[in-house]
Amino acid sequence: MIITVQTKGVDMTEPIREYTHDKLETLAKFFDGIVRVGAVVGQRSAHHQKGKIYFAEVNLDLPKKYTIRVEKEAEDLYKAIDKVKDHCKVELEKVKNKIRAKDNEEIRGYKAYHME
Repeated sequence: MIITVQTKGVDMTEPIREYTHDKLETLAKFFDGIVRVGAVVGQRSAHHQKGKIYFAEVNLDLPKKYTIRVEKEAEDLYKAIDKVKDHCKVELEKVKNKIRAKDNEEIRGYKAYHME
């Protein structure tokens, strides 16, 4: 699994890179074979009506041409990273169940008894 982390509107510091990398690395235990993870974290603009709003967006490239894109916002950069990781986990479970359902349909087709 290849993990790339970029920032937008904030400086890339070692703690931000490590925290994001560690959180996204845990997604491997929910879905085998994640090809690539691209993350962008940062701040949309310096002047927001509600104060500083940070965002985290993640693009997951999976086998069989599945792609998952998740974007979350929060008042703290680390909270946004946590939110996006949790939502990625849910989306990965959905894709895993979808793939299992297709595989089960194929297996049922092989086991079907044909009456002649």
